[in-house]
Amino acid sequence: MKNRLLLLSFVALAITRPAYADDAAITHALDRLGVHHAEIQPSPVAGLKTVLTESGVLYVSDDGRHVIQGPMYDVGSSQPVNVTNQLLNKRLNALQDEMIVYQAPEQKHVITVFTDITCGYCHKLHEQIKDYNALGITIRYLAFPRQGLNSQAEKDMVSVWCSADPKTAFTKAMHGDAVPPATCKIDLSRHYQLGVQYGIQGTPAILLESGVMVPGYQSPKEMAAMLDQQSPNGATGG
Repeated sequence: MKNRLLLLSFVALAITRPAYADDAAITHALDRLGVHHAEIQPSPVAGLKTVLTESGVLYVSDDGRHVIQGPMYDVGSSQPVNVTNQLLNKRLNALQDEMIVYQAPEQKHVITVFTDITCGYCHKLHEQIKDYNALGITIRYLAFPRQGLNSQAEKDMVSVWCSADPKTAFTKAMHGDAVPPATCKIDLSRHYQLGVQYGIQGTPAILLESGVMVPGYQSPKEMAAMLDQQSPNGATGG
């Protein structure tokens, strides 16, 4: 997390550099921040580029002189839209096949929960999984080991995700049972890094279909009320 702590101290960074609009200037600016693995994309604002890093999402001026960290909002419509999360949702979709999913029999909403098998409130949420499902809420889990990659929690979660029956293994792990070792090609660092890019700092972190991130536990009834308020007609998730 060193890069993240460094970036937080640079809300706007002035770098002495000739003004020209190409990615080389942005790459140089990122190098100055110690960020060496990044994906540069267009942004909705002229003169800025979106930069996806392992430590979060940045917006960098074309000339590399200014760096801004944090979500960008479009407030031009009736409801503010988190543009940053909309972009990240494309990466979320790429992980659908790796999610542990508890499907609601009569689905009205879909939420994605970044979870940790050592997290007390994550345990509480999962203990009520049938109640969420009964209210039409499908829950999709991604892994976010709070102690970071290569922690014991991350190793145990790899075993859960790689087990022959991940749903059963997940439930047992949430009950505190030992996790039999297992390996596979699933790379949970992708889950974790996406969570960092969303700005997650704790678990459970609940991502709504609208792109809104809800930090912390919400009871089934609270969650249903929040979702129904955002989508009064009960939009069906895919």
